[in-house]
Amino acid sequence: MTNDFEQLGAASCFIGRLEERSITKVTDIQRKIIPPLAEGESIFFSSATGTGKTFAYLLPLLSRLLIEKTERSLPRLLIIAPTLELCSQISAELDFLLKETDLHSSLLIGSVNIERQIENLKKTKPDIIVGNPNRLVVLAKKRIIKFNNLQSLVLDEADRLVSDEMISDTSELCKIILQETKKADIKLIITACSATMNKKYREKLFSICGRTIPFVESEDNEILREKIEHWAIFSEKRKKDQALRSLLAAIKTNKKGKAGKKKIKALVFTSRGDEASLILSRLQYHHVPSAGLFGKAGKKTLSSAERKAALETFRQGSVDALISTDLAARGLDIPGITHVIALDVPSDSEVYIHRCGRTGRAGKRGIMVTIGDETQMRLLAVMEKKLKIRVQPKEMYYGKVCDPIIDEE
Repeated sequence: MTNDFEQLGAASCFIGRLEERSITKVTDIQRKIIPPLAEGESIFFSSATGTGKTFAYLLPLLSRLLIEKTERSLPRLLIIAPTLELCSQISAELDFLLKETDLHSSLLIGSVNIERQIENLKKTKPDIIVGNPNRLVVLAKKRIIKFNNLQSLVLDEADRLVSDEMISDTSELCKIILQETKKADIKLIITACSATMNKKYREKLFSICGRTIPFVESEDNEILREKIEHWAIFSEKRKKDQALRSLLAAIKTNKKGKAGKKKIKALVFTSRGDEASLILSRLQYHHVPSAGLFGKAGKKTLSSAERKAALETFRQGSVDALISTDLAARGLDIPGITHVIALDVPSDSEVYIHRCGRTGRAGKRGIMVTIGDETQMRLLAVMEKKLKIRVQPKEMYYGKVCDPIIDEE
């Protein structure tokens, strides 16, 4: 079996781990990003979801850590991500890759006891740290984490990290990092990535990083148009949850009309946490196997443990639908998502792109469904033109999803 990663110089131990998942062919973005990072160059990049961005930066940066032996000091590689779920996902990929090495990593996220994290850091002295900006800032200010030996910095889902809600913590953390690495005379490798990274986001990142960094875009971005079907289903606002239940039931119906036979894995998006909580409670009331992935939703707040449990049940296929907000599901790579269902149309096309990106991954096809009223359908028509996609109107008819019935009279 030929392995394209060998040609790019990835460490043999990591190539072996990838082969266990039958990953031997590099994607376009990996071919463009692995060599410069392996050579110690800073680079920003954008690529559609499902094109292997995480391995694009992990393979070269981890390979450098194996080659460049140094006195153990925490950390040598720092990965910043916006959500607890994405941080946990990156940490899981690290655990997978590092199994046969002597490198160690730690996960530092909010909603976890900070004293326990501090004790763990003192014991393990990790080479790699993954965390969200707020918790990392707290630990850096306490001088629990020092960056005098940091070699590489990664900002994953970078556009979200420089959003209005998060830019303050991200900027403060990067300021501390740059001050300490400059004092230690370190040439810091900086990379930032996302599925969407327009000029506005890049300029914010350049400002935070204190310099302009080359930007590379993948040619894999046709996934949105070629690998994903886009559906539109009309529903009055007050009947939206009924339409969702009917759709989930219709998707599960097989070609012979037997209900509940097909396996589905549907990720359901709404922009508001309170609506996500309401939809979840209504689905569960009607005995639809479902779970929730959101933070604060009115008076209800899901703890990190509850969110982790919900995500795990969805990954395992124990529930048909995971109800989530855009922030909670940002950057998640969940194998086998058959449908993404949106209960609103975002004003920002980039949000629509990120939603779509949860399906149609790793060469597979997926379906993006928008359920909405007349106002939402008009917004979707605008999105259709802007993104140059084809949205197909659909209806539920006798328990099946079908094309609209046209009255010829």
